[in-house]
Amino acid sequence: MSDEKKSSVDFAQEFYWRMREAATGRRMTRDQKRIKASKEKAKSKPFDKGRDPVTAMSTLDALITDFRWTGEMAEADLHVNWAEVVGANNAANSKPEEIIDGTLTIRCKSTAWATQLRLMAPQILELVNERYEALGISAIKTLGPDAPSWKKGPRSVPGRGPRDTYG
Repeated sequence: MSDEKKSSVDFAQEFYWRMREAATGRRMTRDQKRIKASKEKAKSKPFDKGRDPVTAMSTLDALITDFRWTGEMAEADLHVNWAEVVGANNAANSKPEEIIDGTLTIRCKSTAWATQLRLMAPQILELVNERYEALGISAIKTLGPDAPSWKKGPRSVPGRGPRDTYG
């Protein structure tokens, strides 16, 4: 092969490798990576820096912080410990539903329980903000039970349905 042809082949190969590296972010072949990894592994020693054991709790704390899950974890904790916030009797008849724009919505089993929790709202708000300040709750909304739907089946008739109030 002439020198001119050889240099054009070298240029083409070099151009190919540079474009591949730019497009994929890698230039090494699998064999090159394997060789590099085995050389790095051979340099590793048992008591090198970064080889200390890590506790599961510190790993979970790092994950929660990295993914910004502190608010979600606080909300889950509120759901789990709802009886501690409102008392066992109130917790048996109510549950926190959602938090939207700083408003905690509480669903109650009856309108009587909704009224009871509505009267307790200032104390509940104070306790929740004391224990779960990451949630940033500024208001509490209590709701009674959902009324059943009378729209069932393919041949339902439009209209208001039974005129009874539920709750």
